[in-house]
Amino acid sequence: MNGTTLGLDIGGTSVKGVLMRDAHVTRRSQSSRYHRPDATGIANALREALIALTAGAPEDAPSGCVGLCAPGLIDAQTTRVETSMNIPGLVGTRLDELLSRVMNRPFTGVRIVSDALAAATDFRTVATPLIDGRLLAISLGTGVGMAILEPDGTQLTVNPGTSGHLGQIDVSLNDHAPIGPDGGRGSLEAYIGLPALRTRYAERLGPSLSRARLSDAPIRALVRAIRIAHAIYRPHCVALLGGVGIAIGESPAGAALHEKISDGLTSLARPGWRLEFAHDGHHAAAGAARLAEVGHFP
Repeated sequence: MNGTTLGLDIGGTSVKGVLMRDAHVTRRSQSSRYHRPDATGIANALREALIALTAGAPEDAPSGCVGLCAPGLIDAQTTRVETSMNIPGLVGTRLDELLSRVMNRPFTGVRIVSDALAAATDFRTVATPLIDGRLLAISLGTGVGMAILEPDGTQLTVNPGTSGHLGQIDVSLNDHAPIGPDGGRGSLEAYIGLPALRTRYAERLGPSLSRARLSDAPIRALVRAIRIAHAIYRPHCVALLGGVGIAIGESPAGAALHEKISDGLTSLARPGWRLEFAHDGHHAAAGAARLAEVGHFP
């Protein structure tokens, strides 16, 4: 593998990539933004991200292993996307075949994982101070994903390949709760997924979210979801990842979020639990590369 690994993250609005050498990210890239693309649109975005990483055609990429992550439910054996609420154009696509077409060559060292697991893996690897205990990582972007890592770095699974679907937990704040993309009323994703935030804040999403306060409905819903998660999973550390997680961490709400969650929190919660925020939008791509280096290819 020559110590070189590629990591690619098919996100809800763009593809992000990293080039990793000897477990360190040496280059990052991001495709042009898209909106609900089909498989061809995703393939074009993958090519764009790869060209930026390799300074050449996709087939010029290093011959080491490749990690790829995407949102939704992915069949572990076939790598076929079974469900993807935020990129429905990917449903039915075999991700290993898509990657081979984009790179114009077959790969035997490909690992395909969920975006939530990939992001959690990288965050745990680079977090300072080190995370000593169970990590509950919530990926906040176009959708809402979650992965839980045990102290040894393995994933806690509730259903095959997933730690559960925190984005679909009912956190209704009133009788007129919004409906999420999966059809569930009052879900966390219906409050704080990117489409919901765009509806709430319109074109000023970025500046508005950076000024988010505890009284805002998306933050209140997030607080409720994390309090529920403490009772079920008892994490030592909760991390908010993704672009929305980064923005919340930089907002007035971020500074007060730990105290708000802790106010009257169940005694089942771990004493001294930590709340962390991502500072890097490429955690999922880097995590996919790290997991590819571990192996266990489908």
